[in-house]
Formats: sequence, structure tokens, C-alpha cells
Amino acid sequence: QVQLVESGGGLVQAGGSLRLSCTASGRTTSSYSMGWFRQSPGKEHEFVAAIRWSDDNTYSADSVKGRFTISRDNAKNTIYLQMNNLKPEDTAVYYCAARWGSYTSTPEMYDYWGQGTQVTVSS
Repeated sequence: QVQLVESGGGLVQAGGSLRLSCTASGRTTSSYSMGWFRQSPGKEHEFVAAIRWSDDNTYSADSVKGRFTISRDNAKNTIYLQMNNLKPEDTAVYYCAARWGSYTSTPEMYDYWGQGTQVTVSS
């Protein structure tokens, strides 16, 4: 079992920045690929970014490329999502997720999920 806890969400004006954190506990999380997803009311989980366990290679959605950066600190069992130049359309609940093996943008392929953290961007 892996437990994930997100933090760092909040209210920010358009153009501002936030950094989300996701701290993992339980099984050896360094062998898990991690992803960030977001969900707005009435919508499905949307892929944001992922990081592969084996080489820390990253993969981001086109909608956030150049603005969001995913990273991890294995010593702290924590991944981060640095979000810059935020836009109102980035408003959502952000979730981190973990899966054994390589990364993927498909939410159904992830085994463990955090409880989510709200990000609200005002115009």
C-alpha cells in the first residue's frame, strides 16, 4: 500500500505561481512512477504531468508545457508540481497518483491516489 498526501493548493491571481507537494508513505515509493492529474466539476480526471521512477524522465500535457514542472525528491518521498503563469482555466482539484512501473497519462492505470488539493485561479 502507498499513501499519498497533497498540499500547497490555494487561491492565486492569474499570472501567479503555486507549488504543490505530494508526500508518499508505505511501500518503497522510489520504484513508483508518479503523476499529477486535475479535475474540474463535471469533468473527468485530466492528465497534467508525470515522472518516471527509473530515470526521472518527465512528461507533461501540452496545456501546461512551459508553465508547470514536475520533480521529485526521493530522499523525502515527495514529488512537486511547480505551477507558474497560472490561468483561470487551471482551476481544479489537483491529485497526485502512483503506479508501479513507467509513467502514463491514463488515470485508470494508476493504483494509488491522494485526496486532492484545490487550486483556484482568479482572473
